[in-house]
Amino acid sequence: MKVCLLIHGFTGGEHEVSPLAEYLEAQGYTVKMFTLQGHGGSKADLRNATRLDWIDSAEVELQQLLTTYSKIHLIGFSTGALIAAHLVVKYPNHICSLTMLSTPVFPLNPQQIIRTLYQWPMVKAYIRNLFVVPSKATREFYRIVHESFTIYPHIKIPALIVQGDQDHLVKMKSASYLAEHVGTPDTRVIIVPNSGHLVCYAERKSDFFADVQVWIDTHHLTFPQS
Repeated sequence: MKVCLLIHGFTGGEHEVSPLAEYLEAQGYTVKMFTLQGHGGSKADLRNATRLDWIDSAEVELQQLLTTYSKIHLIGFSTGALIAAHLVVKYPNHICSLTMLSTPVFPLNPQQIIRTLYQWPMVKAYIRNLFVVPSKATREFYRIVHESFTIYPHIKIPALIVQGDQDHLVKMKSASYLAEHVGTPDTRVIIVPNSGHLVCYAERKSDFFADVQVWIDTHHLTFPQS
């Protein structure tokens, strides 16, 4: 049985990864999604949840799966990819593969983001989000980004790295940095053409969905050398 735990991103929800989840379910995989602590509720909920709370809530979901299944595939989107990386280091003998989607190794700053938004509705949506997201939560995001640099070299399991070539939130060099600095030689980088940050909604998403499936199938039941 191939089991996948999908983790959404900062300020997001299950919808960010649901197209990939639905694809994998259609292939017969067991798929679990959930909402990170502080997300999906009020602004106060997001303000009061720390990056450690996000990781802890994902760990609870992983532990629940491990009560039934001994081997899991982790798939994280954006900040969810950072969270997945932390879990991989803590549970290396239970994670078969890691898939990192749109990982914010090098997130763009606000001025850079606005320059990458080509349409006024996108600019308005981003500016509105600045006022909706509590500054405390934003600081927690940048803390997990910074802390993850010490995590990458300790990733010893196969890592698939996926990034859109028009990502307006993450610098393109993030994908190549991961490929060079994760602690496993078993990596692959996929650049999704004509895709922004939400790669699971890209025009050609089915192509990389199939690649994710092949990656999982290839690395099912394999583990790093101790």
